[in-house]
Amino acid sequence: MLINIHDAKTHFSKVINQALKGDEIIIARGGKPLIRLVPYTEETEVRRGGQFKGLIQISDDFDAPLPNDILKHFYGDEK
Repeated sequence: MLINIHDAKTHFSKVINQALKGDEIIIARGGKPLIRLVPYTEETEVRRGGQFKGLIQISDDFDAPLPNDILKHFYGDEK
């Protein structure tokens, strides 16, 4: 369905309901199509892990405190 902006504003609720029912709504200005009105859908993507298994190694001291000479670059002489 092609509808001009003025009519879309005037009948906004009806236009939205038509789009929700699956009708293709094209909003136009001066007969030139500008926007396609479509229902919003959550894009859910199933998360999966393990893509990098065997490709990445984390050292045993990964979460050990940083040495003082490196910490001073973050905090200055506070520590």
